[in-house]
Amino acid sequence: MKKIWFLLLIAGTITASAQKKTGTAQTFAATITEADMKKHLYTLAGPGMEGRETATEGQRKAAAYIESQFKAMGLTPGNNGNYQQPYPVYKDSMIGTALEVNGKAKENNNDFQPIQMFNNISDQYFSEVVIAGNGVVDSPWDDYHEADVKGRAVLIMDGAPSSYKPKVNGFMMPSGVYGKILSARAKGAAAILIVGQGFPRKAIWSAGNMYNNLYKETQFPNTYIISDKLAEEIVGADWKSLKDQAKAGLAKPKTIPVELHLSFNKAITKLQSSNVLAVMEGTDKKDEWLVISAHYDHLGKRDTTIYYGADDDGSGTTSVLEIAEAFAKAKAAGNGPRRNILFTTVSGEEKGLWGSEYYTDHPVYPLEKTTADLNIDMVGRVDTERKSGDTLNYVYVVGDDKLSSDLKPISESVNGKYLKMTLDYKFNDPNDPEQIYYRSDHYNFARKGVPIIFYYDGMLKADYHKPTDTPDKIYYTLMKKRAQLVFYTAWEMANKDEMLKRDKPLPEER
Repeated sequence: MKKIWFLLLIAGTITASAQKKTGTAQTFAATITEADMKKHLYTLAGPGMEGRETATEGQRKAAAYIESQFKAMGLTPGNNGNYQQPYPVYKDSMIGTALEVNGKAKENNNDFQPIQMFNNISDQYFSEVVIAGNGVVDSPWDDYHEADVKGRAVLIMDGAPSSYKPKVNGFMMPSGVYGKILSARAKGAAAILIVGQGFPRKAIWSAGNMYNNLYKETQFPNTYIISDKLAEEIVGADWKSLKDQAKAGLAKPKTIPVELHLSFNKAITKLQSSNVLAVMEGTDKKDEWLVISAHYDHLGKRDTTIYYGADDDGSGTTSVLEIAEAFAKAKAAGNGPRRNILFTTVSGEEKGLWGSEYYTDHPVYPLEKTTADLNIDMVGRVDTERKSGDTLNYVYVVGDDKLSSDLKPISESVNGKYLKMTLDYKFNDPNDPEQIYYRSDHYNFARKGVPIIFYYDGMLKADYHKPTDTPDKIYYTLMKKRAQLVFYTAWEMANKDEMLKRDKPLPEER
């Protein structure tokens, strides 16, 4: 028996060593098909997933679907025996709010509304309010001038002076509501009144806000939107002239005596979300990693209206699944990658890059041994605002000019060899008003020093973050080519002799 066992062992060893690799990168890239992409995307962006909002049943259904696909491919669970990496999410429910001026109670929704996502449980009493124009701070512009507002209530007006030109647009714009709140917090304000439009307003949903950071280094000042009529009651006869001065960019801070009581109360519920992680083990570089990522969450439902999120980012999630399957088929043919590959679909991107932030702050695999992250967020549509070129044969490539001098040569080489797409670098411009580099999950890898490339189709304004972002509007042939570009790039990076150099500075903090 021992002799027979020994002969069988030798025969198996000879057979295994004689097994040849079959197929090329092109062979396995060809397994990324439009038909498979449609199958995945019509499921992920279908009504059954309810818009995949973070920490909801729809998101959990999407995570289960992605996990089932990774299992079917034979990929290893990526989080210590589990495919999912859970992280905490918190949700506020407003219990009550009040605002009084000189002892007179004002009516929520008629005179004011609290901004729930920034407000903490509190009762605040102020004897004066500092008026700070439009509240815009964007060097050298500063509506606060030399005013000390630490620990004080600040009243600022909506909009911006007519002569002000923002350096950054979008959510972080200094003249937007969030930008103004950030500036007031930096100045040390304890509470903010922002004069808004449209009062009386529709009642806000009392059970709304989610966040992932219950414990914060610094708190936001409690913020309330107030009506123009209420602002005039607080300020008095000077209100109209102060508004005119602010619009003209001539406003100077002014302190108004007033007895102001602000109250806000809420309940906090602890929820949970998760990233879905799967691993393909490398052949000989088992201590090094390549990450391929996309976010699978979207905006969920508003009443009965579903925000399907087909392009944003069902397209990226579908691409990760197809790329993972192509690598699985390559490995089955004896052509597996030298480095480990982590396929990760994260949640919470739409809330503020939560899932990728959690992973990079709690990495399952060492980030210093992660050669790169290839992130895919919106690759299924075309940007009708592109000024030139073939809109059906391009992709925006973002971040390949940062962190590593190896990124662009690899990207351009594989594209020139296999696909010959137009690689558009528009969003690499540091003065990009949309600041796209900071707005998807690759950024959390980049801030930790991991070289990244972000693949993107451009912001399709007609359907972006609307219920009309549906699977029937996807350009599947183009989406397939973009996914194949990521596959070829990953193939090259996973099989290089050395990890990518890290020879460029870290990005500035967003």
